[in-house]
Amino acid sequence: MFGIIASIIDGVLVGLVYGLAAMGLTLIWGVMDVINLTHGTMIVAGMMALYLISGAFGISPYFTLPPILIGGFFVGVALYWIAVHRMMGRPPLMSLLSTFSVNLVLVGLGTAVWGTALFNVEVSLPGLTIDRYTFPGPHILAAVLAAVIAALLYLFLHYTRLGKALRAVANNREAAELVGIPTTRVLAIAVGCGVALAGVSGMLIGTCFRSPFSPATAISSKASSSPCSAASAIRSAR
Repeated sequence: MFGIIASIIDGVLVGLVYGLAAMGLTLIWGVMDVINLTHGTMIVAGMMALYLISGAFGISPYFTLPPILIGGFFVGVALYWIAVHRMMGRPPLMSLLSTFSVNLVLVGLGTAVWGTALFNVEVSLPGLTIDRYTFPGPHILAAVLAAVIAALLYLFLHYTRLGKALRAVANNREAAELVGIPTTRVLAIAVGCGVALAGVSGMLIGTCFRSPFSPATAISSKASSSPCSAASAIRSAR
């Protein structure tokens, strides 16, 4: 009986990390009704950044979180100006095709640079043993970090001026513009935050599992989110 409970707890720990990835996708969709099909690629980019930064500087994998978070934000802002800004106000399927094209370019560039070689990051943390079951240390720490980041996002959205501006634009963009909110800048920040969350979740996923990854992993990561995104687009287009 305890084995079932332990499995559920471990599933919740891992689910918190995947929930963080979903928050990034939901943030972009909720603020501007834009489908970001680069989301899976950004998750894999977080894994690759984890491998490259920790290997280049010889630091703990968890110390890569701040640069991945900051770098992901600026990548997201660039993504907004490249693929999203011109699609605002157009049918949702237009943003789907726009971000899908960027996704293909990113996967192609990653494959051209690193090929299909598999990478892995070794993470060694003591686990928590209860009875005969051991909860892996990387799962526990990743879940804690994901919960902390989610809590900070909640505080940011509800108790800061910029966060309230994001919520205002999500509710009514025209009204937000009338009261002086720079909606274009706010939308760029929303995409930046969403991509930053994707990158960080990828970094945490990379620490949780010993499964190797490569730039081609983005194809399967994208495939897991594309059906839901496409279904949302079709419903909105009707």
